[in-house]
Amino acid sequence: MDNTSARNRLRHQIRNQRRQISQPHQKMFAEQASEILLSQLIKQQCQSVALYLSFDGELDTMPLIQKLWQSGVKTFLPVLHPFTQGHLLFLEYQNSTPMKLNKFGIEEPELACNKVLPVEQLDAIITPLVAFDEQGNRMGMGGGYYDRTLAYLESKPFLKVIGYAHECQKVDALPIEAWDKPLSAVVTAQAFYQF
Repeated sequence: MDNTSARNRLRHQIRNQRRQISQPHQKMFAEQASEILLSQLIKQQCQSVALYLSFDGELDTMPLIQKLWQSGVKTFLPVLHPFTQGHLLFLEYQNSTPMKLNKFGIEEPELACNKVLPVEQLDAIITPLVAFDEQGNRMGMGGGYYDRTLAYLESKPFLKVIGYAHECQKVDALPIEAWDKPLSAVVTAQAFYQF
């Protein structure tokens, strides 16, 4: 089986697993993971953190976002770049931020240039993922948006790139490609994995 087929099969399998997590467990896992990650971000004195809004069974980021707001940490959400296809911008996100649905049906802030923060000014990027392995490799949905963003940051080793996932998304080893960028860490409800 070639790498693409293996990746697609694994994507399908893991997405099904995380969708089967019951609502009470989803809620409990999101609370537990948010406590673990918040303590790490505070310890590292992060002041500006990029996250995402969860969908498709992903570990819910809202408890974490609310805790960051309460701690005075600025949060930013990805927006599909309007001119550079396949790239992301990060816009400040607050309770009152006007939102819209993007072409994937995911909520994102309405584009406002004064709310954009250059990626290199972020202290941490919390990334969605479909699967991760014991070496810190990440497999996303297949669009390459985060891989392109993370490739740009290779010259910024101080910026933390942290995966946020359910424990069932962990595998022994991922079939990786040259463009895949490894993570600094992954947080689940059960553990903080540092790579």
